[in-house]
Amino acid sequence: MDFKRASLLAIAAASLVAGVAQAQVKVGVTVSATGPAASLGIPEKNTFTLMPKEIAGKKIEYVVLDDASDTTTAVKNTRKLISEDKVDVMVGSTVTPNSLAMVDVVAENETPMITMAASARIIEPMDAKRAWVFKTPQNDSHMATAIAEHMGNNNVKTVAFIGFADAYGDSWAQEFAKVAELRKIKVVANERFARTDTSVTGQVLKMMGANADAVLIAGSGTPAALPAKTLKERGYKGKIYQTHGVANADFLRVCGKDCEGTFLPAGPLLVAEQLPDSNPVKKPALTYKTAYEKAFGGQVSTFGGHAWDAGLILQHAIPEALKKGQPGTKEFRKALRDAMEQTRNLPVSHGIMNMSATDHLGFDQRARVMVQIVDGKWKLLK
Repeated sequence: MDFKRASLLAIAAASLVAGVAQAQVKVGVTVSATGPAASLGIPEKNTFTLMPKEIAGKKIEYVVLDDASDTTTAVKNTRKLISEDKVDVMVGSTVTPNSLAMVDVVAENETPMITMAASARIIEPMDAKRAWVFKTPQNDSHMATAIAEHMGNNNVKTVAFIGFADAYGDSWAQEFAKVAELRKIKVVANERFARTDTSVTGQVLKMMGANADAVLIAGSGTPAALPAKTLKERGYKGKIYQTHGVANADFLRVCGKDCEGTFLPAGPLLVAEQLPDSNPVKKPALTYKTAYEKAFGGQVSTFGGHAWDAGLILQHAIPEALKKGQPGTKEFRKALRDAMEQTRNLPVSHGIMNMSATDHLGFDQRARVMVQIVDGKWKLLK
């Protein structure tokens, strides 16, 4: 075989390999399947196994990594998935600090990202970097408003606040302070704790000293049970509120009887079967709930729902993006970003999405309900 012919065959072989690589859409995923946020990340990881393996004639490959609830690892995973695995879109991470740290990486590489973390700061205020980032959980501002409304309607005048000592707690403190002021509710204590803390006695004693009508705990997953249990141990008699960050069965198991009577805002998925048939979210929520519980048993998690909803966004956006580019190219990633931004009236497990250039979530009040823990179960408040 002469050199020229060998070279042509080599080029043809390389082209064939490249063609195969471009024939599928690659979805990079980083979730907190271990570490303090594992109770959130595990159902998210499970959910990716339920997602379609083909969309619009293109095979879909999900490359899933665990960031162990660690910000540095989340960034490392993101860089690997983009530079080595050549993913077309990123989904992740589970928690706010990780997701915030990923924004610079995806923007630098012009790769769209869908976060499963709650803080509005991940997508607001909109700028050149956040233009590449979308989210599926309800904003903390949505949920803070629901809590303040419930407090105002139940004669709560003063509130003691305790939140994670990170971006999640800080964002909740800021958003709740805004809506509390509008409702003329006074925040009389503002405390913090780490996700890995084993005691919050000092913070709880300070809050109880403020003699507040209610306490708002801004945490997520099982670590948020610690302040609630400590408050009960110390004899606190006021109302206790949590955020939508605790809406899973693991939290109920860990907190047990100490969370009886607790109020929280949540996505409709948490109480899908209790929703009236007229609620437009009931059908998509039950579709996911049925699929998840059939595959994994137990009780569906709202956090898994955030992953499911990311998948629904992609099912909507990928066919549109394919009209303008092929997977593995800059043109496709840009078209995918643009298509996600054009999401309109999309029913998902947590609400109805209507995105725009300035709103990369697109939820309205249909994406939230108020719930109380009664007899160890979630009860929809009418």
